[in-house]
Amino acid sequence: MPKTLTTCIYCGCGCGLYLEAEDKEVIGASPSYGHPVSRGALCVKGWNCYEFVNSPDRLSAPLIKKNGRFQPSSWEEAVDMISKKFLSIKTEYGPDALSFLSSAKTTNEENYLLMKLARAVFGTNNIDHCARLCHASTVTGLSFSFGSGAMTNSINEFEEAELILITGSDTTAQHPLIGSRIVNAVLERGTKLILVDPRKIELSKYAYLHLAQRCGTDVAWINAMMHIIIKENLYNHDFINERCENFEELKSGVLDYTPEYVEKITGILKEKLIKAARLYAKTKKAMIVYSMGITQHTTGVDNVKSLANLCMLCGKVGYASSGVNPLRGQNNVQGACDMGALPDLFSGYQPVSDPAIRKKFTDAWGVDSLPEGPGLTVTEILGACNEGVVKGLFILGENPVLSDPDITHVKEALENTEFLVVSELFLSETAEYADVVLPAASFAEKEGTFTNTDRRIQKIRRAIAPLGKAKPDWQIISEIARRCGYRAMDYKDPSEIMSEIASLTPIYGGVSYGRLEPYGLQWPCPDKEHPGTPILHKEKFTRGKGHFTFRPYIKPQELPDSEYNFTLTTGRIYWHWHTGTMTRRTSLLEREAPEAFVELNPDDAKDLNIRDKEIIKVSSRRGAINIRSRITEGSLRGVVFIPFHFKEAAANILTINAVDPEAKIPEFKVCAVKVEKIKN
Repeated sequence: MPKTLTTCIYCGCGCGLYLEAEDKEVIGASPSYGHPVSRGALCVKGWNCYEFVNSPDRLSAPLIKKNGRFQPSSWEEAVDMISKKFLSIKTEYGPDALSFLSSAKTTNEENYLLMKLARAVFGTNNIDHCARLCHASTVTGLSFSFGSGAMTNSINEFEEAELILITGSDTTAQHPLIGSRIVNAVLERGTKLILVDPRKIELSKYAYLHLAQRCGTDVAWINAMMHIIIKENLYNHDFINERCENFEELKSGVLDYTPEYVEKITGILKEKLIKAARLYAKTKKAMIVYSMGITQHTTGVDNVKSLANLCMLCGKVGYASSGVNPLRGQNNVQGACDMGALPDLFSGYQPVSDPAIRKKFTDAWGVDSLPEGPGLTVTEILGACNEGVVKGLFILGENPVLSDPDITHVKEALENTEFLVVSELFLSETAEYADVVLPAASFAEKEGTFTNTDRRIQKIRRAIAPLGKAKPDWQIISEIARRCGYRAMDYKDPSEIMSEIASLTPIYGGVSYGRLEPYGLQWPCPDKEHPGTPILHKEKFTRGKGHFTFRPYIKPQELPDSEYNFTLTTGRIYWHWHTGTMTRRTSLLEREAPEAFVELNPDDAKDLNIRDKEIIKVSSRRGAINIRSRITEGSLRGVVFIPFHFKEAAANILTINAVDPEAKIPEFKVCAVKVEKIKN
């Protein structure tokens, strides 16, 4: 049976696996024993990552909406309609009446091409992707503090760490292969785990200390730890003097964040704060790990900068088994950022505002000019659609009808968009609003690369031919460009696209398909002789000196009151991924987790006379859902948790569309809701 080595389509771990094919159909998956990340293991999603490829409701031909109903069409008709309509909108309303949403599910090459299409062909910087909803605050915060917005260390280093501080990450559920490394380190090496999380999660069983903070109070507890470390003279004087700047501002700022004061804000006992601070400061090999529980706040950038402050304060960056390590949620969210699918950056985080950078890209792309002002972010694009400012929208493999906050607002925006194009595997909740739907090839049906959470650029390899008339997105984007009269997208295969990326993107400068065999390279990889970089900031920070910046505690945008008296926080579960477009078409995963639920503390359930597994109502100022209760000690009193995978009870009907002022990331992790028993 033919086996094809490839990279998993799900989370940011970037596990290696083989797809097994028979009679032009993928029928199985098995682990790669030599792979440096997964090392012969897969989570349940990885073992079953192939089934959705064969789903009977895969899109197999382009669809055009006529008289309110979709009709199959030819590729020629669909692409002709898209190119003419987008050029017409550009001519009549200007380039910024068009917008593009790229995707962390698609390859580096496809993200690069959509960025190129938006800028070189249509003249707009209105391009963004779902990092805006998960790790935009990481890119902004770590870039400011360190000069690079990526994981500083490598997955393999977890097993050698003496201490791991995890906050805002349900790692065993969201990044299972990384979670297993951490659990093994605790059980086999005696690694101490400090867990800071408002819920009792699987990792709580292995935690040396579990600090259960109130949702949205992260800056406060981080400042308290730094207060303690400075007061007790546990900070690294030499590292700060030699490699950092602006320390006095931080020292002065955290002065008021005493453990007693912060206990009142966070609910964390002062004794636990002191113990955690001392342990982190005194342990040599200590890693900070975080994910969306830190980033998805109106203070997401402040949270990230504060963690960077804590790490620099103790001199724990630039060394093995140390650093600040954001875990990327989707398979290629790191790569989509790297490729410049962002409104203010070209590939490699090169600013569009820099004239020299723009000239480099205009010369390479053969255009007279490129836009210099920052474009719109995801949430701003949808707002502009709703207001009629954006007339044309191209969505590449994303499902904002389930993934974005305040779904009612999202639906209104899509309904008000004059011309909407969606490239997808299935007729998703978002695709149903489109004027044209394009059938995309799955990861099993194309070539390309993904970049995982520790910056490892890896190949995906075609195991079978695309279903029906489906095409890889890189071919779709190139055809639209050619139909618009732009000829600089004639590529034979994705390796040619990567060659272009390498020529324009310094951190990928030494990357080629030949060098990525078999298991990839970690960027920065600036030239063809460079071996890749497992650890960032070893001799100095990317920005030169690491920058301390004190951030004060600011309350979340919407806290509980007398009417909406619970705090809602959202997230993922082990069995599903993102909006369920693929995992909910996988029989084993759907069998294990077939419906949405809301976690409710037993004391709260008793007060409301709610039984376990009862259908109840949860509402916010944006809307309401009926959902099954799950009574558990895992949730703090006054806090409810809802996973966002399920369209039948979509958590994002409830969430608020307030955003971080710098990164524009929505506050998914805190909003006020009401929980009610449904009366007969």
